[in-house]
Amino acid sequence: MIKEELIQRSPVRIFEKSIHGGLRAGEIGIIASPAGIGKTSVLVQLALDKLLQNEKVIHVSFTQHTDYVLSWYEDIFNEFIKKKSLDHAVDVKNEVVKNRVLLNFNQDGVTGDQILKSLRALIIEGGFKAGSIIIDGFDFARTDRGRMEAVKAAAEEMGLSFWYSCNVNGNNFDKKNIPLALKDYLDLLDVVIVLEPKADHVALTASKDRNTAELEHLAVKLDPKTLLISLER
Repeated sequence: MIKEELIQRSPVRIFEKSIHGGLRAGEIGIIASPAGIGKTSVLVQLALDKLLQNEKVIHVSFTQHTDYVLSWYEDIFNEFIKKKSLDHAVDVKNEVVKNRVLLNFNQDGVTGDQILKSLRALIIEGGFKAGSIIIDGFDFARTDRGRMEAVKAAAEEMGLSFWYSCNVNGNNFDKKNIPLALKDYLDLLDVVIVLEPKADHVALTASKDRNTAELEHLAVKLDPKTLLISLER
């Protein structure tokens, strides 16, 4: 399979269609679930989809060393190769690596302003014209509204989309299936996707999609063995 066909036939196209075209410049999206359900896998697949389209991505991890994040990219890319028989896989992988930057921070040791300055330095001063920022392992219970307002302002100013993971302890969701940790920032968030384990798959539900009030079950799921996004059947 050629790369263009892989992009066109990717389940990420259905995921994007389910949330009215995917996350846009200036928007913030959340992938939420308890630990170990597949948040990082979804974020990496969304990032890889952009990378395969020769777009630049910055992946920021707050909980794992960059070697651990790299292994996620390696494993998921290898699954793509195995399932889709991707032509010129080595060349495609080299393009992916060239267009990706991985950063690791300790949330206790760095301020929100410092992180945004690092992103700005990479994108503007460094010429790494990323359009998508992945933030994994960020603890929303240990931040404040001002920090999230600064992220929203930076997203709008620089034309960036931010996908965050949100770890949910226990059943800490409100009646609309929104994680309680997000309640103080919900108006700043554009899309909230919740992962829910079922008997034979992990379901994805849009608890918030811009101004849509009703929960929407997405037409994609996660395979519990590979944690790859696939079509809901």
